[in-house]
Amino acid sequence: MKVLFATSECVPFVKTGGLADVVGALPQELCAQSCEARVILPKYGKIAQKYKDEMRYISNIYIKMGWRSQYCGVFDLKIGDVTYYFVDNEFYFGSDTIYGDMAQDVERFAFFDKAVLALLQVVDFWPDVIHCNDWQTGMIPVLLRAHYGCDDRYNRIKTVMTIHNLKFQGVYDKKTIADVCELPDSYFTADKLEFYKDASFLKGGLVYADFITTVSKTYSREIMTDYFGENLNGLLSARSNSVAGIINGIDYDGWNASTDSLIYQNYNGRNIVSGKKANKIALQKEFGLEENPDKFLIGMVTRLTGQKGLDLVECVMDNIFENDDVQMIVLGTGEEQYENMLRHFEWKYKGRLASLIMFGNAESHKIYAGCDAFLMPSLFEPCGLSQMISMRYGTLPIVRETGGLRDSVEPFNEYEDTGTGFSFANYNAHEMLGIINYAKRTYYDNKKAWQSMVKRAMKQDFSWRNSAKEYIDVYSRL
Repeated sequence: MKVLFATSECVPFVKTGGLADVVGALPQELCAQSCEARVILPKYGKIAQKYKDEMRYISNIYIKMGWRSQYCGVFDLKIGDVTYYFVDNEFYFGSDTIYGDMAQDVERFAFFDKAVLALLQVVDFWPDVIHCNDWQTGMIPVLLRAHYGCDDRYNRIKTVMTIHNLKFQGVYDKKTIADVCELPDSYFTADKLEFYKDASFLKGGLVYADFITTVSKTYSREIMTDYFGENLNGLLSARSNSVAGIINGIDYDGWNASTDSLIYQNYNGRNIVSGKKANKIALQKEFGLEENPDKFLIGMVTRLTGQKGLDLVECVMDNIFENDDVQMIVLGTGEEQYENMLRHFEWKYKGRLASLIMFGNAESHKIYAGCDAFLMPSLFEPCGLSQMISMRYGTLPIVRETGGLRDSVEPFNEYEDTGTGFSFANYNAHEMLGIINYAKRTYYDNKKAWQSMVKRAMKQDFSWRNSAKEYIDVYSRL
């Protein structure tokens, strides 16, 4: 089975979000399970020089973009079992930014999608499946049908479209998209690319792909509803027989409490209590919290946006700190109102709340290892990785029951002594507060149940092994 992943970002080369982690890990696991998986992405200017120095130039062609012909080079680089191809064009990808404004992005990713298909002939790799990821690759299934229908080599290729976040759809005016993609008017009807008088890259991918996946089972159902469907729920419902939810995995080598060089002290299933205590004290000391290993410490590592539930946190922050029995540490950047909100409450509750308005990889590892609980009250969450990582470190998640959060966290049942975390159903600040207080009471008053839950959480299998098997089943069916 040969699979080509088309993506706008990929670890370790370039990352803005979870998509990069997925495409960095999944192809490696597919190769371990006897697939030949390769990846193609733009050769961005901001890719580290050490990777550029290792790339091998293969060849170049020219891609027609409206009235112009644009240079398109291709390089490759092998890491582990996976070959990575890089589409080279300084005009589109030479700057230090990955995404710009939509006018620029529509043309640059139209160029990329055209290049993906044209370069198959140059690199002489003919995949059984092209696996497209998010709107930036949404035109590949469309162009495959529109431009290569008479070529048997291309006709044999199947396409999978994965939605990592339905909110981002690549919407722009029909005339521009028709021009840069060289598509006739017949492709811009309501049952194809037309989207409220404009056109959508993502909608094109969802219409023309042979199969659609999302990054959790619950999210695959949610996006067929008005609330979560972002005006594409009708199309997704119509294609429901070709939609599946496959939850993401995490890198078990990079996120491993027993070997992690970024945390204060390593620990495993045999010394969880002492290991987490040592990490907690060191975390409190480094970031100015009262040094008390008995205090209930909640962590958040997140983008500071409304989608992540920061409005709920703001609403009840004073209630959370009403009694002197809880601490919180938050790491992230985002919307100015939430950055300022955290600075205000850090001043108000000095020594009890630490706000790190930044993103630091080392700091995130320390928070996962040193906290007792991890808060994720998202409005929606297609998959989420932080709740899986926190469980890997024995830090119990407190989540809202949406998307991948619902699929990966089993709520605590004190009567049956089951569960791997805590959850609440409705997007409501006081419902969230009630669950935080329930978790806090469990931590203080039922240590045995808490420690049992910590051990269960650390034993959960969120590796890519199982998810890769599900993807292979999809490819095989196609």
